[in-house]
Amino acid sequence: MSSEPPSAGPTLIKAAIDIGTNSMHLVVARLAEHGGFEILTSEKETVRLGQGGGEMKLLAPDAIERGLAALERMAQVATSFGDVDLVAVATSAVREAANRDDFLDRARQLTGIEIEVISGFEEARLIHLGVLQALPVFDQRLLLVDIGGGSTEFLVGQGADPIEARSMKLGAIRLTERFFSEAIADGRRPTAQEVDDCRHYVRAALALVGSELGGHQPEIAIGSSGTATTIAAMAAAERGDDVRQMNGVTFTAAELAAVVERVISAKDRSRVAGLDDKRADIILGGALLLDEVFAVFELEEMTISDYALREGVLFDRFADQSGRDLRDLRRANLLRLARQLDPDPEHAEHTALLSGQLFDRSRALHGLDDGARELLEAAAIVHNVGLFISHSSHHKHSYYVIRNSEQLTGFTEHEIELIAVVARYHRKSRPSEKHPEFAALSVDDQRLVRQLAGMLRVAIGLDRRHARVVQTMRVHIDDGWMRIEPVADGADDLDLEVYAARERAHLLAAALGVDVEIVAPAPSQHPE
Repeated sequence: MSSEPPSAGPTLIKAAIDIGTNSMHLVVARLAEHGGFEILTSEKETVRLGQGGGEMKLLAPDAIERGLAALERMAQVATSFGDVDLVAVATSAVREAANRDDFLDRARQLTGIEIEVISGFEEARLIHLGVLQALPVFDQRLLLVDIGGGSTEFLVGQGADPIEARSMKLGAIRLTERFFSEAIADGRRPTAQEVDDCRHYVRAALALVGSELGGHQPEIAIGSSGTATTIAAMAAAERGDDVRQMNGVTFTAAELAAVVERVISAKDRSRVAGLDDKRADIILGGALLLDEVFAVFELEEMTISDYALREGVLFDRFADQSGRDLRDLRRANLLRLARQLDPDPEHAEHTALLSGQLFDRSRALHGLDDGARELLEAAAIVHNVGLFISHSSHHKHSYYVIRNSEQLTGFTEHEIELIAVVARYHRKSRPSEKHPEFAALSVDDQRLVRQLAGMLRVAIGLDRRHARVVQTMRVHIDDGWMRIEPVADGADDLDLEVYAARERAHLLAAALGVDVEIVAPAPSQHPE
């Protein structure tokens, strides 16, 4: 993804800085056509702005200096892209500090940035907007938990608007300084009493928020920001998963409890798999807090959102939201990638239409669910993005581009892998155990890829001229065979489309275990 400064013209580059208690985050993005953003770069620095401030009543002098230095560096990164609109927001540590004006005034003088100090409710609302851009949960009732260094935001939402939100003065740094500072200073493990004291304190603090929000019965629990993401990484490492991106990664209550025990018992936390060294000293406080959150809300599992406050700020302050429906997040991101890299994205979109029709009309044979249908349409939309690199072996290039794109937010890593593999087999050789990306899949996923790639190949053949003359199809199924009859609007000759689809039908036939016949339509024939 290009990171070169844009040419002169309207200000299309936007940036957001999240000044948190533990870390400072920057995201720089380009406004994309049809709404949304193309992320250009992101930065994170562990600043510990809220450390050493005595229950965060004051920003310590050294913390202010660290914060100002990090802010200046991030402002320089943002402005390196040219003319940029930048918004900076500050959360718990600055929000609570009696001397916050010292920091805000110096930041203004040093960088020209007018930092906005936001409330806990506003923080939760903006994080929620960020999450809705990362995960396809718009229509689900969700519980969002964002554990920061100084506060934890809770939000119950469904659709674009929060139902209820709460902000608690509980965070990884705050709990660490209250209960584990002596253990850290002495270089020892925390005692059982210190751990119990922390648990009891958190449990008492969570009692009210649990009773106020627990009755909403969320369908999914989502964790965002450093503590939850780190715990997910540790759980994944323990499972032996090689996770390339954290968005959509899940962990269970049992895995969380095991993480807590590993952190408590570790002589050297830097050696604990999946644990970031920069978070090693404060992870216990955050993990205990999340463990108690699981207990209060009776959670069995949590899903990670890679997007949080800074992405929510981008969307809230800069995105053209007119006509933009967050429920269409996944498809919008697929279309954006295709329109950037595919020289004929209209062909890809029409292929997706035909693929969906073939899927629907052959359900009696494959028995797949709507989730598989969405993966098929997704692979169809982006199957030719590899042409951006080279026509030769572009199916392999498509796999690489899809697998490594940062634009497909809304899909889990596993879903992206399946989309990429299906796209990889839209032409040329059939799926084979000799290919490492296919061999790495489970037996069930291999079967799914064969079926979806088989349908995709036929659909591509039915638009061989990229003219979209085939608008629909008849599908007849009988014992041991399936006959596909493309139908055109008007009197178009479909000989080329029929021939191309026949040439591409062998994988589908093998995957479904039937003979597949592609036949030219009879005159004046219309689909059922």
